[in-house]
Amino acid sequence: MSLSASQRKHIERRLLEERSRAQRTLSRSVDEQADGDEQDRSGDLTSMPLHMADRGTDTMQQELEASNATRVSRELAEIAAALERLYQTPDKFGICEDTSKEIPFARLDIIPWARTCEDPEK
Repeated sequence: MSLSASQRKHIERRLLEERSRAQRTLSRSVDEQADGDEQDRSGDLTSMPLHMADRGTDTMQQELEASNATRVSRELAEIAAALERLYQTPDKFGICEDTSKEIPFARLDIIPWARTCEDPEK
């Protein structure tokens, strides 16, 4: 049994909400990187680092921000792929790619771009 029309509409709305949230997150990250130079972003009063640990902290923060932007970009790609699947083959949407069983609606409600029945990271 595939998703009902109302369930598909709900999932479409959730995907669009999640896409909007991810786009805002990514835009905010890009805007923060574009605003000011490294000195302004770190809040330092001088461009001369006071300690090597300060430089390490700044580098770690930049790497964390880049990692988060990459994660959100991947999420956006998954959401776009899910929307395409929903529009192109709505009767097959919500079917696990690994087992060909239905993905529980509760899982799709939380992760509407899910392709499998279970979290692969478990």
